Amino acid sequence: MIVCLGATGYIGGDALYEIAHAHPEYDITCLVRNSDKGAQVGSQYAKARLVYGDLDSSELLEEESKKADIVLNCANADHEGAIQSIAKGLAAHSEDSPGYLIHTSGTGLLMFDDMERKTYGEAASKVYDDWDGIDEVTSLPDTAPHRTVDKLVLSAGTEHAQTVKTAIVCPPTIYAKGRGPGNQRSHQLPELARCTFEKKHGIQVGPGRTFWSNVHVADLSVAYLKLVEAATHSGGNATWGKDGYYFIESGEHVWGKIAQAVASAAHKQGFVPTDEVKTLPNDEVDQLTYGGSLLWGANSRARAVRAKKLLGWSPKEKSIEDETPETVGVEAKRLGLVEGHAAKVAGEL
Repeated sequence: MIVCLGATGYIGGDALYEIAHAHPEYDITCLVRNSDKGAQVGSQYAKARLVYGDLDSSELLEEESKKADIVLNCANADHEGAIQSIAKGLAAHSEDSPGYLIHTSGTGLLMFDDMERKTYGEAASKVYDDWDGIDEVTSLPDTAPHRTVDKLVLSAGTEHAQTVKTAIVCPPTIYAKGRGPGNQRSHQLPELARCTFEKKHGIQVGPGRTFWSNVHVADLSVAYLKLVEAATHSGGNATWGKDGYYFIESGEHVWGKIAQAVASAAHKQGFVPTDEVKTLPNDEVDQLTYGGSLLWGANSRARAVRAKKLLGWSPKEKSIEDETPETVGVEAKRLGLVEGHAAKVAGEL
């Protein structure tokens, strides 16, 4: 049995779609907060078992983890209590039938250097990889975002290595529309489009030279699928435990160039009067969207070596650059700008 946390979220919803369609024979349990969320999951996955609670439901999480073969955590990457409860439940498994935890972190943790130096919008040359550089990745400073829970997962997978098998999936900027039953909107790229509409011009942090790795949500979900399949085959070829850390990326972008692509698409589609990109003060960017100066102004560069070597994972979807115009259009429609634009054009004719 697979227990899925975050089934109505962007990442978890798409991962669940990929897994359930590849393996309709899997027994899947979804943790949902309320009946509305349950209805969303049930409408798409009638066979799924629903349990009602949240990440603070420690006894429920422990009991479900005791029964689960695999716990797929695509919910909050920073919820310590949930991981402690899951780890406690999985530790009750036997050595003959260990429990597997696939936990979702995020490459935001690699922003720690820019955060400490307070450098925004500047390029960084440091690139992390999950193969030759695995020891560095799993021993980053405690000040790094997501590091606290990463350490809890790594600890569970080493202290109870015979009964708890852990893998951390660490995605970067995720883009494109999800296929899940709930939220289908990613964050960084749609938010950049939204802020561009609001300011009526493109925006960037500092000189816009910041690098981030990226991955299409459907490619990311294939990585989850491959890890789940490995877990169902006694761990398969995957690495679990101390070195079970997987960056999942298909390339990288410079945020200033993406800002220009967003502004150009928004202008071409008639939603802003200019394709100009302007640098805004950090505090103004943070007012536009929470943590925006970091999301678009701090570097996060990673290479996905482990998933390619061991799982045969290979990205196949369109690039973030090719996806940008569609994301701009989808975001405009979400905000009701498409109807307004159509009405304006009709009035001019």
